[in-house]
Amino acid sequence: MSSLYDISCFAAGLAGNVFALALFLSPVPTFKRVLKAKSTEQFDGLPYLLSLLNCCICLWYGLPWVSDGGGRALVATVNGTGALFQLAYISLFIFYADSRTTRLKITGLLFLVVFAFALIAHASIALFDQPVRQLFVGSVSMASLVSMFASPLAVMGLVIRTECVEFMPFYLSLSTFLMSASFAMYGLLLRDFFIYVNTPSHPNFIVNDNATQRVSPAE
Repeated sequence: MSSLYDISCFAAGLAGNVFALALFLSPVPTFKRVLKAKSTEQFDGLPYLLSLLNCCICLWYGLPWVSDGGGRALVATVNGTGALFQLAYISLFIFYADSRTTRLKITGLLFLVVFAFALIAHASIALFDQPVRQLFVGSVSMASLVSMFASPLAVMGLVIRTECVEFMPFYLSLSTFLMSASFAMYGLLLRDFFIYVNTPSHPNFIVNDNATQRVSPAE
């Protein structure tokens, strides 16, 4: 029979997965617009590439080859799902890119992301044993988030300057908070520093997506 501790860990992680799914689906209106216009207009594909790399690294962190105690299954599931969504968005971005140059650029960056992840995964297995392997991958996952931290701050500054919250929709901010709180609790219960620290930044690509919509041509 499962203990209250086990049930609490699972409940926190499951709640984080549910709220994360809502966030992963939030760029759908953007890509409906892309499909309708058959053009990416001035949307930026870089946030989705950065999110793909981050999801892949965090997925690797959650697998039993990296994390002790049989892995972090709910971390792996949410980031695996996130990686699939990002790959789908990037594929649409490449297909509907406005120019051959943009298409080649995003494709090249996608290959770079795949190579970077493969290198990190191989290095973690070939060079490190436990518990150093978990420490290495956790540290890399934190480093991969640094490039994403500035985006929410930029959007918050835009909200303050314009005094308009359309730049940061309430339901997205609420979902982000709930997902972050759920996974922070999950990391706290597991006594896993990297889950506790990293989870508030998983959905930063969503904020990037909202920001890129604001600089796109008017419909």
